[in-house]
Formats: sequence, C-alpha cells, structure tokens
Amino acid sequence: MSVLENPQEPAFTVHLNGSGGALRGWVVVDSLYDGLAMGGTRMTTGVTEAEVAGLARDMTHKFTLAGLPIGGAKAGIVSDGGDREETFRTFGRTVKPLLHGGIHLGIDMGVTPGDRAVFFDEAGYDPRYRLGAPDMPIDWRTYYEPLIDATGHGVGVAAVTALEAGGRSEPARVVVQGFGAVGRAVARFLEDRGHVVVGVADIEGTISAQRLPVAELVEITDEFGRIDRSRLPQGVHVSGAPDAWLDVEADLLILAAQKYALNSENVHRLRARLVVEGGNLSSSAEAKDKARASGSVLVPGVIANIGGAASAALAVTRVVPFELEAGARKAWVFDWVGDRVRRNTRDLLEIAAASAGDPLPELLAARRGERR
Repeated sequence: MSVLENPQEPAFTVHLNGSGGALRGWVVVDSLYDGLAMGGTRMTTGVTEAEVAGLARDMTHKFTLAGLPIGGAKAGIVSDGGDREETFRTFGRTVKPLLHGGIHLGIDMGVTPGDRAVFFDEAGYDPRYRLGAPDMPIDWRTYYEPLIDATGHGVGVAAVTALEAGGRSEPARVVVQGFGAVGRAVARFLEDRGHVVVGVADIEGTISAQRLPVAELVEITDEFGRIDRSRLPQGVHVSGAPDAWLDVEADLLILAAQKYALNSENVHRLRARLVVEGGNLSSSAEAKDKARASGSVLVPGVIANIGGAASAALAVTRVVPFELEAGARKAWVFDWVGDRVRRNTRDLLEIAAASAGDPLPELLAARRGERR
C-alpha cells in the first residue's frame, strides 16, 4: 500500500495559468493514497494559494479520520468576473492530466454542479472509469446529486452527538450561521429532532426569534442562501450589524458559511457553549484556542463536515454498494457518514475531557495508526 499522508509540505502544487485561455489558480495535492487524491474546486475573487493549501490539508485530515483510502487535494480559481463557461472550459483543459491521473476535483464555494459538468466535459473526464478499478454502473450526477444533504446530515449528527455527550436532555437553542445548502439541511435536521432554531444568518445579516419556522425560511431562500426579507414571517427580528449571529442567546452555534467566520476579533462575543463547524476553515486557530479556554466545546469541520467529500470519495474508491437501488444506496451513504461522524465526535470529546489542549492531533494520530 503506497501511502503519503500528513507531510510537512504538500505532495505537490500546480500553478494554473490556463491552457488556451486566461486562468489564475492552483491545485494543491496535500497527500496521496495509492496514487489517488481528491477535493473540491473553490472560485472566489480573493482565493489564495495558502488558502487552497489549508483546504487541501483539511481534506487529508477528513479522509484520515473517516478511514477512507484516498489522499487530500483542493483547487482554487481566482474569479475575474469574466465568462463563466469559458473559465471552466479553460480550467478543464488545464487540469485534464490531473483528473486522468488520479486527482479527482469536485465542487466547493463559488462552483456549481453545472460548472463541474463543464470542466469534466472539456477534460474528457468521467469518474465512472478509472484504470485498475471496476467501472461505476451509474453516471456521476445520478449518484451524487441525491446526496446534496449529506454534509448537513453529518454536521447535524456531530451536533446531536456532542449535545448528548454533554448530558443535555432538553431541546437546544440553535443559531445557524450561513443558510446555503449545508445550513438549511442542518437546520431541518435539528428541528426534526426537537431542537429550536432561534437565529439564522445569511450574507445580508441575522434573523432571530424565540422559534424560527425553518420550513418557511427555506421556502423564501434562494440557491445562494439569501433569505428574501420582504417575505419574512411575522415577529422576527432582523439585524444587519456585523456578526450579529454571535449576539443571539443560544446553546449551539453551527458555522456554515465563510472562512474564519469565528476569529480572534469576534470570538469574545461567543455565547454558545457548543460550536460545530459545518464549513471549511470556519474558525481561525486563535479563535479555536480562545473558545476552548473560555469553556466552549468545538467540533471541527474535518470531523463534522465530511458528508459531501465522503460521498464522492466512497464512489471514487468504489466502496459504495452500487448494486443497491437509488433510495437504499442513499440511505447507505448517509448511514456511513453518520457512523463515522458519530464515532469521531465521541472520541474527540473523550480526548478533550482528559486534556486542556487541542484534542485533534491525538485523534488524527490514532486514526493514522488504524490505517497502517
């Protein structure tokens, strides 16, 4: 078994300058497992090589913790406001050798399933077929699109597991920062299990109430996670103040939006005693240290936010029982994700209870030992 994981530096970094078109970006392969790695593609105006490298390292950690036989990678494209389809066609031509060489690139912030279809097509890449592996019997979109809520499911499982580990029996008051696909799925998951969503934040600000009707909010939210303020239910409070979601009295905070939403400048306002990262790089390292020092418990995204990545990795590594019918296959993936998240959350909290420092390195070391 050829394994390269947890290196001090990435396995390699590719600078993207475009093939037959304008493009600026990077692919960082942090680790390789049997020559394979995978991760999403992020496109924003301010994405940097360092950010992509950090995200790729997180992918390595996610797959290590989940026990999946694949390495971590990530792609980043600097958005210049140009023609979107041409950008992704150029991207597809540029990363074609990587895709065909075992580096599977999916979607992340700023990149849609439609964009992925464009760059897969331009690269002539079809994940159903890989040298040395059995063919997938279904196409990628048929497999992956029903699993859109897998990440939210995993984040919800992490939250419920942590609440139970803390001995909480009554419903928790929940704030969800970010109301995109992950935030909406987590809100529904927690409400279905009796918890009360009291605050939701989107790009325009924070909405709060003693109890927010999640289904009504989902109905008036667009595909980018923006809630239509003109259609809000009666009795909700709306604030446009920066980070107002931190000021809502809550037991549980779900971070499901931008990078470093919780940081050294705002962590002193944290009220929730439990924070679960539903996004990538949701908290800065300093914020995590300060949150722990103040007595809050934080479940990191490399444990909670694995649903989408794991769903893709399970297919790329051919672990999924594809012979199951669609509904049973979806249930199998969701159960697999839930089991891994639950186990890692419990083990992390056990380590945290016995140590004042960051429990994640010890858990990662234990999982690496299990993979060897």
